[in-house]
Amino acid sequence: MKLRFIGTTSEHGNCPTLYETETGDIVVQGDRLTDPEVIAQLRDVGEHETFVVIPRDLLTRFAPKE
Repeated sequence: MKLRFIGTTSEHGNCPTLYETETGDIVVQGDRLTDPEVIAQLRDVGEHETFVVIPRDLLTRFAPKE
C-alpha cells in the first residue's frame, strides 16, 4: 500500500497527520486513545482496532471534501 501525505497541523513533525491510500481511503496518525472510561463508550470494537485522537482543525483543513 502506498500512502500520499495530505497534511498536518503539527509544528515539529509529530502527529497528527492525514494520509490517503491508493484506493482513496484515509489513514490518520495521532495520539493513541488509552483512557479506559472513554474506550468503554465506543461501539463494536474489534480486537484488531485501535483509536487515535485527531483535532477537528486537521480534518477541516485537510480532509478530502469529496
